[in-house]
Amino acid sequence: METVKVELGARAYPVHVGQGLLGRGDLLLPHLRQPKVAIVTNTTVAPLYLQRFAKPLRDAGIDVVEVILPDGERFKNWQTLNTIFDVLLERCCERSTTLIALGGGVVGDMTGFAAACYQRGMPFIQVPTTLLSQVDSSIGGKTAINHPLGKNMIGAFYQPAVVLADTETLDTLPDRELRAGLAEVIKNGLIRDLPFLDWLEANLERVLAREPQALEYAICRSCQNKAEVVVADEHENGERALLNIGHTFGHAIETGMGYGEWLHGEAVAAGTLMAAELSRRLGWISVADVARVEALFTRASLPVFGPAMEVDRYLELMQHDKKVQNGKLRLVLFREIGRAVVSDCATPAQIAEAIGARSEHV
Repeated sequence: METVKVELGARAYPVHVGQGLLGRGDLLLPHLRQPKVAIVTNTTVAPLYLQRFAKPLRDAGIDVVEVILPDGERFKNWQTLNTIFDVLLERCCERSTTLIALGGGVVGDMTGFAAACYQRGMPFIQVPTTLLSQVDSSIGGKTAINHPLGKNMIGAFYQPAVVLADTETLDTLPDRELRAGLAEVIKNGLIRDLPFLDWLEANLERVLAREPQALEYAICRSCQNKAEVVVADEHENGERALLNIGHTFGHAIETGMGYGEWLHGEAVAAGTLMAAELSRRLGWISVADVARVEALFTRASLPVFGPAMEVDRYLELMQHDKKVQNGKLRLVLFREIGRAVVSDCATPAQIAEAIGARSEHV
């Protein structure tokens, strides 16, 4: 097991990464405020891992409440959130009851938001079971639900007490989900960690083949990058926004196509190529740099072109991005490969041209 620490002072917490951690109740018990927890999971993860995870807690005398949600991005909404609240109230869960997210990014985001809201705040723990959630969404305290007009528009910053990433859960992860998670892994190298980018280019096939050593290294390195950024800018007032490379374009794809049609990582991959293309048009990176980014995503079998959606529709949806300030769209772009910046210098025409060049024809 490897442990990465998110150093947030009194709210610091460990991110444990390794094999067989679902059975390690000893890693969770010190973080519980009372002998009662509510585990939130979904219809896909529950049959695979819920009882395996709950058993050591029950064996330790912990009262375990189960909350099983429907699976899918389209259920990341108020109605599903209320399902969590309904069970918490029906089972008389208190402010000191710990809420545990067992699942991917959707489960983690909703559980964290529910924890932030229920009785004005209850402790929660992240147990991510997908690559994307293990390397990104479970760390840093971003919690949210979607709105029909925009992804993750309603939420809160709320940090977990501990993150437990069992790499064995990736054995049952569909290939498409694994590849989607790789988009967030690759992102770290592209924006701030060139040695890691070089390592990924040399070892991508090992990660895709789920070789344990390569997979664990990629996860730990990604967690370390995420932890460093979160510590420097917890509430995304500056540096943390750089983690959103490709996300403004990608969220427009997810919203415009209907939640769940494109996986988050797929949309981020296509969005990152749009950001790279725009950076090239601004004269910041070269054609060869764009080709380097495209080659890596292509090897990961991720989309490098966005869907056939009207450019005006992209632009409309991008106006709901959380980085918009005073009505002006700010984008994460490449000053060079390995260094990203937040910029509002691109004109609407330049943004439209980059989208047009990097999306399928309508």
